[in-house]
Amino acid sequence: MEVAFPVIDLSKINGEERGATMDMIKDACENWGFFELMNHGISHELMDTVEKLTKEHYKKCMEERFKEMVTSKGLEVVQSEITDMDWESTFFLHHLPESNLYEIPDLEDDYRKVMKQFAVELEKLAEKLLDILCENLGLEQGYLKKVFYGSKGPTFGTKVSNYPPCPKPDLIKGLRAHTDAGGIILLFQDDKVSGLQLLKDDQWIDVPPLKHSIVINLGDQLEVITNGKYKSVMHRVLAQTDGTRMSIASFYNPGSDAVIYPAPALVDKEAEKPIAYPKFVFEDYMKVYPALKFEDKEPRFEAMKTMESTVSLGPIATVPSPTNPIISLLLHLTDRGEQFAVIYNSSLEILHGNLLQLA
Repeated sequence: MEVAFPVIDLSKINGEERGATMDMIKDACENWGFFELMNHGISHELMDTVEKLTKEHYKKCMEERFKEMVTSKGLEVVQSEITDMDWESTFFLHHLPESNLYEIPDLEDDYRKVMKQFAVELEKLAEKLLDILCENLGLEQGYLKKVFYGSKGPTFGTKVSNYPPCPKPDLIKGLRAHTDAGGIILLFQDDKVSGLQLLKDDQWIDVPPLKHSIVINLGDQLEVITNGKYKSVMHRVLAQTDGTRMSIASFYNPGSDAVIYPAPALVDKEAEKPIAYPKFVFEDYMKVYPALKFEDKEPRFEAMKTMESTVSLGPIATVPSPTNPIISLLLHLTDRGEQFAVIYNSSLEILHGNLLQLA
C-alpha cells in the first residue's frame, strides 16, 4: 500500500485546527523524520527571487566548472558504480555565529542581499518549529533552543546545491544516503525536478517537489535529545538524466560547545536501560561525522560513548585543546560486529571546519 508523505499547512497552527496540525507534526516526527510545510510564513515573492538568482548564479559561475570536473574525472564514461563521490555542485553560506556571506567570491550583491534576508526568515521558522516540537514532546517552552545555544549561540548555515543532468544515474548518486548530523534542517527544493528520497520501512519514498514548500527533516542531535522518540532518517538524492535540480538546505544546529544528551523529562527511569544515547559535545560529534557520514549513524553514537567521560556535567562543556597532532583514535564495534577506526587531527579540523557545521 502506498503511503502518503506528510504535507502540513502551517497556517492552521493558530486557528481552530491547531490541535490537528500539532498532531500531524508529532506523527511526522515520530514516524517519518520528515515533513513538508506549506504556508509557512516565508513570502512566495522572496522564495521566487531566491530561486531565480540561485539558478542564474549556477549558470554563470558554476556550471562550466562542474563540467570541467566531470571531464577531468571521466565520470561521463564510467562503467561501474561510483561510491565515493556525489553528482552535485555546491557552495556553503554561514550565518551564525558569524556570517561569511560577503567572503564568498562570485556572488552578485543582489544575491547576497536576498540570501541574507532568506536566512533571517528561515532562522525564525526553525526556532518556531523547535518550540512546536517542545510542546509536542511535553518539554518546557524554549528547552530545545536553550540546549542548542551553548555559550555562543546556535550554528546556522546553508548548503546551496545544484544537481545537473547525469548521463549515468544508475552508477552515481546525486547525493549518497545519509542522516544529517545536526539539529533541524529546512530545505527549499526545486519544484520541477525531483530526486530527494527518504528511507521508511526499508523502502525509498519520494519527497514530493511542491512549489513554495519548505521540507523539514530532523538531524541526529534531535534524535539524541528526544532519547529516540524522534529519529533522524536516511535520505538520498537520485541523479536525473533531464533537468538541473536546485536544493537550498539550511541547517539550524547546536553551537559548537553545546552539550547534547537525552532530555531528562524524556528518559524512562523505570526502564532497564532508560538512557539510550550518550552525552557529548556537539563539536566532538562533528569531528567524527565526516568519516562516517555515509554509514549507519549508530557507529557515530558509539564513538561518542568512548568520549563521554570528558563531558562536563554543567551546561557548557570545556574540552581542552590537544597539543598532539593526533587528537584521537576511536575504535569501536557496532552491534553487528563491524569495526570502525576513526582518526582525526588538528589539520583535519581546520580542513573541514567550514563544512563540518553544515554536513
